Amino acid sequence: MNRSPAFISCLPLIGIGEIQMGDNLAEILSVATPLLDGDILVVTSKAISKAEGRVRAGDRTEMLADETDRVVAARGNTSIVRTHHGLVMAAAGIDGSNTAPGTVVLLPVDPDASARALRERIGSNGGPNVAIVISDTSGRAWRNGQTDIAIGAAGLDVIDDYAGRADDYGNLLEVTAPAVADEIAGTGDLVKGKVHRSPAAVLRGLAHLVLDHGSHGPGAQMLIRNEVDDMFGHGAREAVRGFGRPAPPEELVAALAAHCGPEHVRITSAHEVETRVPGGPSGADQRALGCLEARLTAVAFAMGWSFTAGDASVPGLDLMLRFGAPTP
Repeated sequence: MNRSPAFISCLPLIGIGEIQMGDNLAEILSVATPLLDGDILVVTSKAISKAEGRVRAGDRTEMLADETDRVVAARGNTSIVRTHHGLVMAAAGIDGSNTAPGTVVLLPVDPDASARALRERIGSNGGPNVAIVISDTSGRAWRNGQTDIAIGAAGLDVIDDYAGRADDYGNLLEVTAPAVADEIAGTGDLVKGKVHRSPAAVLRGLAHLVLDHGSHGPGAQMLIRNEVDDMFGHGAREAVRGFGRPAPPEELVAALAAHCGPEHVRITSAHEVETRVPGGPSGADQRALGCLEARLTAVAFAMGWSFTAGDASVPGLDLMLRFGAPTP
């Protein structure tokens, strides 16, 4: 992907009006502004959801359970949850703004599929080749405020992986991977705003990012970190349960098993859980086990358990860890 300096423009699409279930968004957006080959169209998830009939009567609390895959943290009336999409968001992204009183708007069922369908409709019958980013507002760990992120995308590579490239000083880049779709979503939000009834924006000057008609790209799902590799997705014990209160051993076993497999975890007593993970002799195997150990200990700590013992010398084993919980 070419990230050479570019001059871009970002314009809001105004005069769209209220989106209703069944509306032809492709036609509505194309009428709002003539779209050109190479444009990137940023559309709020709310506009997509309204057109797809995802408006419900009730409040967030009533809808939260059905939209939640797992609670990450809860404090007072605020819940941070992992949705069925894999997104970690406050209140599962359920929104009560810019909708009729007494109703809320749920996230699209499949935002990437929605982005692909919208792109295909705009490009049909000789229409322009555009990319689509479906955006939603999200908070960030360790940061105040919110920004828009991409929850759906079609027609562009959502990440630009720099791994293997060198910087101007010859340093090899290993983990640099700009989230291009998120950067585009945030740019669009600067002009869309939250209270001006402008649910879409068009970016121009980034045509080199737009894929050919026949390729939609990997979608925004690629931006969601695999839960097994996410050291922060289990929340913190003081945020979920109250400081110092450990999870039951069965819950810890389930959480650890997600990382190393259920066959490698067992409860040895009411206050002790053990993992035994075999590995190979190579350096790569040992590095992988080291990363696994870091994840397992982080998960255990988040759930109120502590590392008590490790033994890499047991015959036939390369990693054995014991975790303990304080007795009541």
